[in-house]
Amino acid sequence: MTTLMLADLCDLIVDCKNRTPPEVGPGEEAVGFSIGTPHIVNGRIRLDDAKAVSQETFDIWTARAVPQLNDLVLTREAPVGRVGRIEAGMKVCLGQRTMLLRPNINVADPRFLHYFLLGSEVQNLLLGQASGSTVSHLRVAQVRDLKIPAVPEVAEQRRIGAVLGALDDKIAINERIAATVMELAENHFRQVALEADRTVAMGELVELKYGKSLPATRRVPGRVNVFGSGGVSGTHNNHLVTGPGVIVGRKGTVGAVYWSESDFYPIDTTFYAVPKQGEMTMEYVYFALRNMGLEEMNSDSAVPGLNRDRAYSVPMKVPGSNRVREFTSGARTLFAVHHARQEESRALAALRDTLLPQLMSGRLRVKDAEKIVEDQV
Repeated sequence: MTTLMLADLCDLIVDCKNRTPPEVGPGEEAVGFSIGTPHIVNGRIRLDDAKAVSQETFDIWTARAVPQLNDLVLTREAPVGRVGRIEAGMKVCLGQRTMLLRPNINVADPRFLHYFLLGSEVQNLLLGQASGSTVSHLRVAQVRDLKIPAVPEVAEQRRIGAVLGALDDKIAINERIAATVMELAENHFRQVALEADRTVAMGELVELKYGKSLPATRRVPGRVNVFGSGGVSGTHNNHLVTGPGVIVGRKGTVGAVYWSESDFYPIDTTFYAVPKQGEMTMEYVYFALRNMGLEEMNSDSAVPGLNRDRAYSVPMKVPGSNRVREFTSGARTLFAVHHARQEESRALAALRDTLLPQLMSGRLRVKDAEKIVEDQV
C-alpha cells in the first residue's frame, strides 16, 4: 500500500474549456453530446437531457483531450466532487465546471479509481480543497496535487472495481429496460391520440394545481420523493399528493413532465395535474402533457415560468372512453415494469454505497463482497 497524489494514478488531468458548447444547429450533423454537472448523477453520466453537438464544436471542445472509454469526469464547481465514468458508446465533450481524468492503467484500475473518488474519504478531501468566497470550486492543480489515502495494488483494485461494477452494470441494464418500456407506452399513446374523435382545450380536462414550498431546512428525510421543476430533488417523510401522479415544471425547467408512481411532494416551482373528468386517466394525462410542447411556453424571459392559462388553451386530443381505458390498462402494465426496475436499481445502488466504504477501508474482504453481490445480480 502506497500513499500517492492523485496525479500519480492518472496519465492526464485536464480542465474543460470553461464555456458551454453550442448545441448542434439546423442542418448540422450531430456527432456527440456535451456534458456538464447536471449530467453526472449518482456516479453515472446520463445523456438523456444532454445537448447534441456538431463535429466542429466537438473538435474545438476536445482540443486538450478527447474523452475515451474509462476516462473519468470530475465536477469542480456547483457542486464539487461528482464523478462519472465514460462508458462504451459514449462520445462526449466537456461542458463548463468539469475536468477530465485519464487513469494510468498500470497503477490504477479505472473502475476502482471511479469508486475511490466517490468514497467519503476522498470526497471530504476534495471539498476541503475547494475554495471561493461565493461558489466553492476546484482548480486543476489542486486536483493533480491532491494527497490521497493509500490504495491497494492494481490487481486488488481490479477485483474491487469488478465487484462494485457488477452492481452498476445491473443498474444500467435496468435503466435500458425502463427506458424501453416507456418508449413502448409513448408509441402506444401516439397511436391512440391519432385515432381521437374530438379535440378540446386542455383546461377542460385537466387542472394544474400549484405545488407547495418545502425548503430543504424543513424536510425530514423519508420515503416520499420531493419534486422540483428539474425532477426529484430530495425526500420527505410526508406527502402532499397521493400517487400516482403527474408533475409539471412551472419555474426553472419550464414544461418538464414527470411521473410519480407513489405519493409525492411537489414544491412551489411545479404544478401537479388533476384530471377533471372521470373518463380521463392520470396515465393518459401524463403522455398528453408530454406531447403538448409545454417547454416552449416560457412566459418570462428573466425567470422562466409556465403560463398556466396559456397551457390550458392548448388543444388536447381525446379518444373515446373505451380507448382511453384500453390504453390505460396497457400503460399500467408497462409502468409496473418501469417501477419494479427503478426499485431494484435503488436497492442495488444502496448496496453499492454500503459496500464501497467497507471495501475501501479493508473492513470487508473482496471475496465476501463477491458473494454478497453474486446473490443480488
